[in-house]
Amino acid sequence: MMSHYRNTISVVYLLFCLSVTSASASSVIRITTDDFNTNLQLEEGAGPIPNLDEPNYLGTYHGDGVSSRDHKVSASKTAKGLSNRAPSTYALKMESYITLLESNKEIYQTRPFSVGGYNWTLLVYPKGNNKDNGTGYVSLYVETHSTTPIPEGEEIYADLRFYVFNKKENQYFSIQHDDVWRFSASEKTWGFSQVIPVDTFKDPQNGYLYDGEHCEFGVDVTIPTLFEKSELVTITEEISNPTFTWAIPGYSQLDRSSYSSDRFTMANRDFYIVVYPNGVFVEQEVLSVFLSLEGPRISPDEFVLVEAAIRVLSQRPSNNVQVNISTFYSHGFSYGQTNFMPLADLRDPSKGFLVNDVLTVQVELFASSATEYLPN
Repeated sequence: MMSHYRNTISVVYLLFCLSVTSASASSVIRITTDDFNTNLQLEEGAGPIPNLDEPNYLGTYHGDGVSSRDHKVSASKTAKGLSNRAPSTYALKMESYITLLESNKEIYQTRPFSVGGYNWTLLVYPKGNNKDNGTGYVSLYVETHSTTPIPEGEEIYADLRFYVFNKKENQYFSIQHDDVWRFSASEKTWGFSQVIPVDTFKDPQNGYLYDGEHCEFGVDVTIPTLFEKSELVTITEEISNPTFTWAIPGYSQLDRSSYSSDRFTMANRDFYIVVYPNGVFVEQEVLSVFLSLEGPRISPDEFVLVEAAIRVLSQRPSNNVQVNISTFYSHGFSYGQTNFMPLADLRDPSKGFLVNDVLTVQVELFASSATEYLPN
């Protein structure tokens, strides 16, 4: 009886020693998340912790709708490369990546972080997601968290940009798609299954692993918001009463540097003509003519397309001098020609421009734009 009792004690003590030895031999992985200052102890077999203030630990992940675009779209739609830009939404630093890589765990899932009214998590597959053609690659995904589920029938559009720090280059390798990702109740997880080959990643000479087994990942999640303000530009080419003619009597007696016509309205815009009888620059001996746009019908920030012709009319229409305008006006601007025509031609009686000492200037409007600002 005593012998049996001693044998039992020996078996219990042996099991206890084996248990202690096993525990001490268990690999410990140190993880640092977003602020890179909080070191967390992670033992094999730890399960997810739903507290939003704590990270979700490595375990067997069973997320639904995991999908990527590596092998579903043209590679030309995926942008990747090194840059100085660092992640701005969430970052994850691992201090024992090789230990994680050699474990039997498939995935590390970060604690939730909030963007656009939803909680998200960053998913890292150290050996690749073999369910999404990612075997042999580091796979990175973002998932909507169960604490903020997307209602059935609704979709959330998000821009995703994933990061992997390269210590050798002191830059971040980033990968993103040129289109938004559509998250829904059935498609909760999106990302890239083939980010960097595992063999490339774990070779310290390539710079992704540094200071032993350190590495860093990150993600930017951006929820595009619908615009609240807009503008509608309409170009009108069918102008009612598109021509305005201005007769300036007593041309030879004009003694001011410039003269302006009365305001006239075309296409719901207020115009006027400006004439410099002896030119903007007197020494050039030319006539200068401009078309101006101003008034309450144009807002201070608006640009108005104007396509028009400015003419100095002759008694002989074949001699008419014309300058075409096709430009965008803003409030108070004038467009035309400084050297519209030589004064010698204007004063030449044979050319027919000054009849009874009257100078005739005409504007014909071909097209004009209107801008509606929304909301009004």
